[in-house]
This record gives sequence, structure tokens and C-alpha cells, in this order.
Amino acid sequence: MIFHVPHSSLHIPSDLRSAFLLDDQALEAEILTMTDAFTDDLFGSHAGADDSVVTFPISRLVLDPERFLDDTMEIMAGIGMGVIYERTSSKNPLRNNPTIEERDALIQQFYVPHHKRLNAAIESELSQHGSALILDCHSFPAVPLPYELDQDPNRPDICIGTDEFHTPEHLVEVAKQAVTDEGMTCQINRPFSGSIVPRRYYKQNRLVSSIMIEVKRPLYMDEATGERSATYSKCKASVGKIVGRINRAKVQASPNPTPCFSRVQKENPE
Repeated sequence: MIFHVPHSSLHIPSDLRSAFLLDDQALEAEILTMTDAFTDDLFGSHAGADDSVVTFPISRLVLDPERFLDDTMEIMAGIGMGVIYERTSSKNPLRNNPTIEERDALIQQFYVPHHKRLNAAIESELSQHGSALILDCHSFPAVPLPYELDQDPNRPDICIGTDEFHTPEHLVEVAKQAVTDEGMTCQINRPFSGSIVPRRYYKQNRLVSSIMIEVKRPLYMDEATGERSATYSKCKASVGKIVGRINRAKVQASPNPTPCFSRVQKENPE
């Protein structure tokens, strides 16, 4: 299985700090708000010897590896949050708009290498096992942020994201049951929907499966301070059990899986 962890980093390279319009305190607050904190450990620590973990090394505020490169194809670009964010989570100006040259430089420096690693992990799984499963690892805040498309305050503990072509229905049912067995609530494709599939394989190869798991942050952290909470270990253990059941179930899924209903395809990069 491939653990894809795109939004766990708090790091903004020092040479890119000047592009942001926020003062240090405001930028730190925005990073805290937008980061899927600890998801590299919450999920990635459960990876086995045959699994791959592909983690994006910098903050999504610099560049988001789960966005389309083409803004005309990216729904979030319409609110200033395409592959390079220009707006904050509150829809206020975040940074100086990059020139074409600056945008291309960021893409070449961060986006392209990340997707090369992801594609290489998929190719390795296909070569060794005949199929590949991407687990898209995320978290989400307890209260909808202003930029979010889903503003319903009634949020589940776990969001399971699916792709209509690449998510076998069997995996969704296993994930739902695993969440329920851990005493958590879950919903499909809300508050966020979809699961990443690189364009090389998107709607081309059913042997590449993908499912997204998003954890509500109060289950494992203090959203105000950014610190792990007293329930972190319990949540991490539950995530491990859910991940383990998905991983075991993938061998039972058909190479040509029955597609699972999905409202929209998630960000689907190159």
C-alpha cells in the first residue's frame, strides 16, 4: 500500500518567506489552521516493510501537490487556492501573486519531484504485486473553515473519500465497518470528497486503486495550540486498525473493481 501524506508539513523554506503578506504571528496561525498536523505519524507509522510512504516535505501554503496544475481544471483555483495558494483559509490575501516564472520554478522544485516519487511507488507496487493501492491520508478541522465548500457543521469523526473509477466498493464497505467498530462515525465524501490518482493512471488503469481517509482533528490534537492531545495514542491505534483492515481487504478486491459512487473527483494532479 502507498501512504500518500500531502499536507502534514509545517515548513516554509526561509527563501520563500518574503512572498507571504502575513506577519509572523498571522502566518503561523494560518499554517496551523491549514496543516493536517501529525498525519505523517498518525498514518505513516503503520506502514509495513512492503509499503511506501510518500510525504510532501513543505507546507501546502507554498504549493499544494493535490491540485491540478491547470487552474482551468481546478475548482479551488476559483477561490484563489489552486496549486499555489493566493488566499488564506479566510479568503484574505495570502501572498504576492507569483509571476509565470516564479510559478514554474515552484512547480519544478516541489510538485514535479513529489509526483515522480508517487508515480515511482505506484510503478513499484504494480511490478511487484500486479496492483497498487493509494491511501490518501488527511485530517480536517472540527468547524468548517470559510474557504471550504461544505459548510455543514455536523461533521463525522472520519471522512472516507472515493473515486468513481478507482475505489472498489468492497474497500469502502470494509473501511466503513472498521470505523464503526472503533466507535467512530463516518460519512462518504463529506466534508471532503475524492481520493488522489495521478493523471498517468486516472481512468486508465483499474489496477491502481485509491481511497482517502480523513480524521477529525479534535480526536487526536488540540486545534488551538497544535499540540497532541491526551487521546492521541488512542486515535493513532484506531487509525492503525482501520488502515490494517483496508490493507488486508485490498487482496480480496477484484482487479476490475465495481466502482463506488462519488460526487466529484478530488484533486487529480499530473
